[in-house]
Amino acid sequence: MTHVAQELASQPDCWRRAAGMADGLAGQLPAAGERIAVVGCGTSYFMAQAYAALREGSGQGETDAFAASEFPAGRRYDRIVALSRSGTTTEVLGLLAQADGVRRTVIIGDPDSPMATMADDTVVLDFADERSVVQTRFATSALTLLRAQLGLHTDAVVEDAQVALAEPLPAGLVECTQFTFLGRGWSVGLANEGALKMREAALAWSEAYPAMEYRHGPISISTRSTATWMLGDAPAGLSDEVHATGARWVAGGLDPLAELVRVQRLALAIAQARGLDPDRPRHLTRSVILSTA
Repeated sequence: MTHVAQELASQPDCWRRAAGMADGLAGQLPAAGERIAVVGCGTSYFMAQAYAALREGSGQGETDAFAASEFPAGRRYDRIVALSRSGTTTEVLGLLAQADGVRRTVIIGDPDSPMATMADDTVVLDFADERSVVQTRFATSALTLLRAQLGLHTDAVVEDAQVALAEPLPAGLVECTQFTFLGRGWSVGLANEGALKMREAALAWSEAYPAMEYRHGPISISTRSTATWMLGDAPAGLSDEVHATGARWVAGGLDPLAELVRVQRLALAIAQARGLDPDRPRHLTRSVILSTA
């Protein structure tokens, strides 16, 4: 079994541990009313998008999400929250080094990483750290922690993850040649992450959009070899419009985070079908460390 397959399967247990930490982190995570920015790169950026939508949507305070390389210089926040599995990502380290006068909170997998020494508050999810290049459990555990801190996590989410791991994938998906993932609100970030998993692990043609935007152009690519997967509740009538193109519609009946687990499984199934090793994805490393010379 590959590292990523083992780590993917451990997510329910990791989510329980992450959710159980939330009550003990008062003061280390953003308080209601703080104006915050959440940053990351790649998968961590997409988790930042999901958290930002959840936090602001629940009335906890203005929350913006940025790729670390695109953080707007000079914009003022009460706190910056950085997500990084390795704690070594160049763009995030650079941003934290320049964040004078702003409280810095980092959520990392490695307590000995450089990022741990640059933060005012360090939250370590070492139980969710990974050997694989392709992220699964660290990212979803970090988001589970943040959902729990907002009061938006329940045991039903873990139960849905167990279902996502146990039930067979929808028939015919492995044979599709193009995949579109759709979300609404906080699940837009998860849709982006689902598409990334397909590209990283399976070298698959994949895209992601807000569900309401799919009608405004992207649906034109849909055909009989396309799978369109909804994470969360679909807008009225969208499934009928997708069916009319001949594409396969996958309704997300589980909690959107658990639906992401199903997408991760699909990415591994396609990688296996194509003879790919998801532990060694093409052109990728576990952490992006750039030369500053």
